[in-house]
Amino acid sequence: MTDVARLAGVSAQTVSRTLSGHPNVQHKTRAKVLAAVEQLGYRKNNAARMLSSGRSRTIGVVTLQTTFYSRANLIFGIETAAHEAGYSVSTATTASLDTAAIESALSRLAEQDVEGVILSVPLVHVSPRIEQLTRSVPTVTVDGSRTSATEVVAVDQTLVARLATRHLIELGHETVWHVSGPKEWLDAASRSAGWRDTLEKAGLSVPPVLEGDWTPASGYRNGLVLGKIPDVTAVFVASDEMAFGVVRALHELGRRVPQDISVVGVDDIALAEYCSPSLTTVAQPFAEMGALAVAHLMRYIADPAATPEPASVEPVLVVRASTAAIESPAARQP
Repeated sequence: MTDVARLAGVSAQTVSRTLSGHPNVQHKTRAKVLAAVEQLGYRKNNAARMLSSGRSRTIGVVTLQTTFYSRANLIFGIETAAHEAGYSVSTATTASLDTAAIESALSRLAEQDVEGVILSVPLVHVSPRIEQLTRSVPTVTVDGSRTSATEVVAVDQTLVARLATRHLIELGHETVWHVSGPKEWLDAASRSAGWRDTLEKAGLSVPPVLEGDWTPASGYRNGLVLGKIPDVTAVFVASDEMAFGVVRALHELGRRVPQDISVVGVDDIALAEYCSPSLTTVAQPFAEMGALAVAHLMRYIADPAATPEPASVEPVLVVRASTAAIESPAARQP
């Protein structure tokens, strides 16, 4: 920093103010400092900055080891918003939802002196250790689960299911079958509950649930089952990726989508529009959720004594070509 100040003809304090984005630096002065930084190849020493300020300017994210689009888009939203707030992001992945695995991930982040944590995995069980860790570091969860000390930023998953199921009911289907996500995921449980409640309130029968694991392969396996049941005319699938598998299986069995069976997914991932036929789905704004989680975490870091308040992001039904009004039995004959 001294070398930059000497080359630019300014004080070290001016260099510090320029690099920290201080508003009270004249444009010409800022340009000289940045030119000197470029010429000398100067890089800020984050370790030294942490020692002098007592702050790491880093937030942590706990997420599952997965290639699912929804997780990747959520992390993108978190990283973008954190960067804009002047923070870097350290990610700790976990291979399972086991309590010990989540404890380990939280501990690794705590050892890095992160200023806050975004917990992007469902808490099936909240252990005393998880309670302790989330109490010692400001923490925001993004899937509806919580501890006594966390803030929650989430999509109303019951509403997600209601939007999908009502859409199919309004198209004249006498009931709606459901391919769920894994039972240990809170999102999956809430979607199943919303689907069941919507059917019951409409006075319609509730078929047995077929469980998937979020993968297209599990959707395909369940689609092979659904396609062999003559009375199935509508399916609510708990994720777009599983819905792709369901549609593939129905095609192979000669069941037309949507003429024979209407299919609705969840997430509105980028490929949903290009499915054949294009997939009707309930959109979840993952990048927006990530940005909102960072905003809540920044507020929580600034005031750890604040009472945690939940925030909800509204899902939106996106109607495409995979759903249609039910045809008469005669019209549905190939």
